[in-house]
Amino acid sequence: MIPWLGKLLHVSYGSLSVLRLIEYLSFRSLAAAFTAILITLWATPRLIWFLHRREFVDQHRITGVPSASDKVGTPVMGGSVVVGAVLLACLLWCNLSNGFVLLVLFGMLWFGLIGLVDDLAKSGERSGEKGLSEKKKLALQMLFAAILVGVLLSSLSPLPRTEAAKLYMPFVKIAISRAALIYFPIVFVFVIVVGNSVNIADGLDGLAIVPSVFTVGVLGVFGYVIGNFIWSRYLFYPYYPGAGELTVFCSAFVGAGIGFLWFNAYPAQIFMGDTGSMAIGGAIAVICVLLKQEGLFLIAGGLFVAEALTSQIQDKVGIKWLGRRIFFRAPLHHQMQHTGLAETKVVIRLWIVSGILALVALATLKLR
Repeated sequence: MIPWLGKLLHVSYGSLSVLRLIEYLSFRSLAAAFTAILITLWATPRLIWFLHRREFVDQHRITGVPSASDKVGTPVMGGSVVVGAVLLACLLWCNLSNGFVLLVLFGMLWFGLIGLVDDLAKSGERSGEKGLSEKKKLALQMLFAAILVGVLLSSLSPLPRTEAAKLYMPFVKIAISRAALIYFPIVFVFVIVVGNSVNIADGLDGLAIVPSVFTVGVLGVFGYVIGNFIWSRYLFYPYYPGAGELTVFCSAFVGAGIGFLWFNAYPAQIFMGDTGSMAIGGAIAVICVLLKQEGLFLIAGGLFVAEALTSQIQDKVGIKWLGRRIFFRAPLHHQMQHTGLAETKVVIRLWIVSGILALVALATLKLR
């Protein structure tokens, strides 16, 4: 909205040359971040009050960790503030005709609505175990993945036609695959797995939001490079016109995440709930696909990968196939708590690991 208005005023009133700043991605990215921070800091206390009044609070869940029961009664669905702040910041500062941004917003809202329905179901049943069934969530996620693949195959795709089916990996300059029969099934599975990985990691105060900020921040840098003809050529990346607009989205998310951490840090005044964790996972998945950086998520989002793997190995391989536990607790953060580490120490150590992985991911820009 503001880019369009600024361009209109600059054309109509030449004396307002300062409005040329709005044309720069760097300016709009910073503006989007500050806007999202302010919205989050203003809206979150009011949401906490509303959720308490409506009794939309955390329900008891069996995790095997005694301290989990201390969190019962904390408001959930705080992720709706993050989603709302990002959406408003993008409406103000993004080019809303940009296909990259529209697809990411669509993915964020789709997964966020799945999480919202799940949170409302848990609150309605007064049980942390009685939300939206796993089959229903998976079916809705698969539907979105199919829609995304369909868009990428159609003329609606923001990607150049020659790049639609290419698969790139970190540290490699050229595509390792150009076959649609290989790439699109990978995209289908990738969106579902990544969409759930943040949700699995969201188990301790502040644990999920900081690694999410690191991961999205890294993707924002890659979006700027891939959407810039000069930088993409210099660093040997494919050039996708319009991809730089994702930097504004990523900056808005970083701002919203920082603002939310103010209230989500230990002891949390509010949880993001499935509303936030699934929305974040969906957004990250779509950004990775649009930037052809699915492999980069294995590094930048390595913490989420580890959380998802330990959870699925414990549940699917250990309990269902072998009939016994492989880990004392799962996912990873509960295993660390089981060793006797305090919650805050577990969270901060995983933040450090996530920060290191983000730096390694950034290093792949040049190490190719």
